[in-house]
Amino acid sequence: MVAKSSVPGTRVTVTKDGPYLVRGQVPLSRQAIGADAAGESVDWVPTETIATAAAYKLCRCGQSANKPFCDDSHRRVGFVGDETASRQRYAALAQEIDGPAMALTDAESLCAFARFCDRDGKVWNNVAHTNSQPGREAFVRQVGQCPSGRLVAWDLETRLPVEPELPPSIVLVEDPSQGVSGPIWVRGGIVVEAADGTPYEIRNRMTLCRCGQSRNKPFCDGTHASIGFRDT
Repeated sequence: MVAKSSVPGTRVTVTKDGPYLVRGQVPLSRQAIGADAAGESVDWVPTETIATAAAYKLCRCGQSANKPFCDDSHRRVGFVGDETASRQRYAALAQEIDGPAMALTDAESLCAFARFCDRDGKVWNNVAHTNSQPGREAFVRQVGQCPSGRLVAWDLETRLPVEPELPPSIVLVEDPSQGVSGPIWVRGGIVVEAADGTPYEIRNRMTLCRCGQSRNKPFCDGTHASIGFRDT
């Protein structure tokens, strides 16, 4: 299964037409998508650790003058943050591609436009090269770099997911090669709770919209890139 056990006390609550309320002393930082000379996403680059209180509010409308934190601009602009994302579990959303030793599942609706999947001939093709140890290691690394958890690698022998070890934390994604700021990357099995109090499926990797324009709220759908969203 894709879900991991949540850490007691850690939680992100989507407030109605308002910010994300983060509780449980969740560390907050920034990381940039590092690109090579050809512009392909190759690695995550830590850039900043941000001091927070035990609980804090992150802007969801994209209009705060105090980003990444909420300054109540959602009230001024009349932000409508209706959650439109499917409540189905990942397994129901994903399609599977089998290789010789590993499988790839892909829930395309969760794409956050980080583009690690496009490297080295594209991850959907690279699953076919998992019959060798180097091929498996490269495939698992590439899949694990996907921040949204759209892509998951599976060991065909055990039928278990092969997930990166991520500490419970929140990362603000920056995308220098595109000149934009990306989503809020929720890592390590933190509970994300809808405004109606219902928790979404717990997953190791999730990305939440912070530009306010996603059509798959609360999750990112890559719209930040098309509108040129900047966290400034």
